[in-house]
Amino acid sequence: MRTKFILRLVLLIGVSSFFSDSFAQSVRVPAVPLLTHDPYFSVWSMNDKLTDGPTRHWTGAVQPLIGLLRIDGKAFRWMGTWPQTIPSIGQTALEVTATKTTYRFEEAGVRLEVAFLSPLLPSDLDVMARPISYVSATIAATDRASHEVQLLFGVSPLLATDTPTQEVLWSRSRLKGMTVLRASNFRQPVLEKAGDNLRIDWGSVLLAVPDQSGASTATDAKETVQSVFAAGKPFVNDDLDMPQRASDAALLAVSLDFGGVGSQSVSRHILVGYDDLYSIEYLKRWMRPYWRRKGMKIGELLETAEQEYSAIDQRSRELDERLAADLRQVGGEAYADLATLAFRQTIAAHKLVVDVDGEPMLFPKENFSNGCISTVDVIYPSSPFFLLFNTELLKAQLRPLMEYTRTGRWHFPFAPHDLGTYPKANGQVYGGGERTEENQMPVEESGNMLLMFAALAKAEGNADFASRYWPELQRWAEYLGHEGMDPANQLSTDDFSGHLAHNSNLSIKAILALAGFATLADKTNREPEALEYRHLSRTMAEKWIQLAGDGDHFRLAFDKPGTWSQKYNLVWDRILDLNVFPVSVARAESQFYKAHLNQFGLPLDNRSDYTKLDWEVWTATLADNRQEFDRMILPLQRFIRTSPSRVPLTDWYWTTDGRQQGFQARSVVGGVFLPMIANPQIWLKWKIGDKK
Repeated sequence: MRTKFILRLVLLIGVSSFFSDSFAQSVRVPAVPLLTHDPYFSVWSMNDKLTDGPTRHWTGAVQPLIGLLRIDGKAFRWMGTWPQTIPSIGQTALEVTATKTTYRFEEAGVRLEVAFLSPLLPSDLDVMARPISYVSATIAATDRASHEVQLLFGVSPLLATDTPTQEVLWSRSRLKGMTVLRASNFRQPVLEKAGDNLRIDWGSVLLAVPDQSGASTATDAKETVQSVFAAGKPFVNDDLDMPQRASDAALLAVSLDFGGVGSQSVSRHILVGYDDLYSIEYLKRWMRPYWRRKGMKIGELLETAEQEYSAIDQRSRELDERLAADLRQVGGEAYADLATLAFRQTIAAHKLVVDVDGEPMLFPKENFSNGCISTVDVIYPSSPFFLLFNTELLKAQLRPLMEYTRTGRWHFPFAPHDLGTYPKANGQVYGGGERTEENQMPVEESGNMLLMFAALAKAEGNADFASRYWPELQRWAEYLGHEGMDPANQLSTDDFSGHLAHNSNLSIKAILALAGFATLADKTNREPEALEYRHLSRTMAEKWIQLAGDGDHFRLAFDKPGTWSQKYNLVWDRILDLNVFPVSVARAESQFYKAHLNQFGLPLDNRSDYTKLDWEVWTATLADNRQEFDRMILPLQRFIRTSPSRVPLTDWYWTTDGRQQGFQARSVVGGVFLPMIANPQIWLKWKIGDKK
C-alpha cells in the first residue's frame, strides 16, 4: 500500500483526537499564514493559539479577523481577542501545508475545523494571481448528541487602510450566487505612497458569501454584530453605502447557521479577497494586476473563484502532498518543515502584474529591509523557488530590470540593484541610484544576473531569453572579467555587514557567473566567447584557491588570514554543471563548518553570530552526503520551532538565541528550495509535472 505523505506542522494542546500517535510531538511556527497573496494583502496570526492575539498584517499592524461560535446558545471566540468577555474555545491542533492552514478546536461536545486556503499554484498563473482566499468551516459533534451551532466570521475594514484614522466606505452587492460585502478607503489614493512599513489604502477588501443554507451577512458596528449574533437574532441589512471610521467600530460579517449538528460533519465556506485596481507603477506607467489582463472585473473573478472552489481545493491538496513527499525525500522532516513554511511567504512578497504587451511582470518587495522593489540580490536568493516551480515567473522578475537597463537611463557597466521603492518601479534608488557608483553592488548584482540567466537556460534547455538581452549580459561579463577576481572595497548582498575588499565569496560569484556566461554563449552559438570565458573562469578559480586558502578552509577575504565565511555562492558550480572548482573546496568548507555551528545555525562568517537563513541552506547543500546536510538543517528546524521572535519567517537572526536581527516576510526564503534543484531527478520531475 502506497503511503500518503502530508506535511503537517502540528500544534498539540493537550490530547487531540484528530491525530494518530505519529503526530504526538508539539510543534509551533513563528507566525502562521492565513490570507497570503502579495505585500499588501497578507494577514497572519503571530501567536500559538488563534485566540491569543489579533490577526496582523505581515508588518505587525493589527488587521483584525473576528471569529465567534455559538454552541447551544453559548458564545465562544475561535479567532482574535475581541470581545474579551466571550471565552475562547479550546484549540487542539494547527496544521500548515504549502497552500493551507488548518486550525482545530473542541468545546462543549463540538469539534470545529477552520481552514484558510490561499491557492498559490505557481504552475497556473491565472489561479496564483487571484487575490482570493477561501475560508472553510467544518463542524461535527463529538458526544453523539445534536447541537445547535452558528459561526460568525468578520473582516475589519482596517484591511483596506494604512492607518486606523482613515475613513472608509462600505457597501453590499449581489453577484450570481453570492453576496459581496466591501470596505474601501473613502479617499482612494491609488499608488500615491511608496515605502516599507505601509499598508494598502486604495482598492477594496471583500467578503464574498456564497448562497448556502443558514448564511446571513451584516455591515455594521462590530458591537452590534456581536450582540445580535450572541443573541441568536437575524442580521438587519440595508443597501446603502455608509461612510464609517476605519476603527474597531466597523465589521464586515457573515453568520453561518449550521442548525442541529450531529456526528456527521457539516461544512460551509466563504471567500475573502482584495481588489487593488492598479498594483504597480513601472517607468511611470500604472500596471493592472495580472488577473485583469483580459478585462476581467472583480465580480467575474469572484464568481469564477467560487465555481472552481472544489477543483482548486483538490489541486492544492495534490500540490501539498506531492511537495511534502519530495521535500522529505531530498532533505528529511526538518528540511520539509522549513520549506513548507517558506512556500506561501515566498510568493506573497511579490505582485504579479501585466505589461502593455500582455507579458507578465513579477515585482518583489524588500519587506522590512528598505522597501525596494525588484532588488536583484533579493531575486537571486529566491530564484531556486521559481526555477523549480515555474521559470516563467523568474523571467517575469528579470524582464522589468532588463527593459529598464535598455532605456539608457542605467549607464553603468554593471547590473542595477533595484527599480525603486515599492510599489513605484521608476528607477534605482539604492546607494548612488542612477547618479554615482557610490554604495553600489557592482560585482554582486552583475554576478547574480548572469547566474540566473544561466540557470534559466539550464532549466529550459535553451538560452532564448538570454539572447534577447545579449548586449547587456555581455557588458556585465566584461565587467566581471576585469573586476570580479579580486573585488575592490564594496558592498555585497550582505550589506548589513558593511563594505569589504577582497571578498572571497563574492569572487566565487564572479568566477561562476563567467562560467555561466560561457554556457549561454555555447547555447547561442557564440563559440569564441564560450571558449574565452570558460578559460577565464577556470584560470580565475585556480588563482582563487591560492589567494583564499587558509589551511583547512578558505578565508573570508584574501588579505585576512584566520577568517572564514559561508561560501554559499559555490552551490552553482555543481547545479549548473560548471565544474570550475575542484570538489575538494566544497568538501573542506563543509568539514570546517561543523566546529562553528551554534544552537540555531551557522554564523554567516567569523565577524558575528548572526546568520542568513537562505544562505545556510545553500551552504548545507555543499555537503556531499545526507548526514552532513542534516547536521546543518536540524538547527534551522529548532529555530522555526522555538524562536522568540513571533514574525513571518525572518531570514536574518542570531544563531545563539534564535532572535530576529532584522527583516521579515521576505521572498528570499524561497532560497530554501535550492536543495530541490540541486537534485537532478527531483528538478526534472517538477519540470515534467508542470507541463502536464
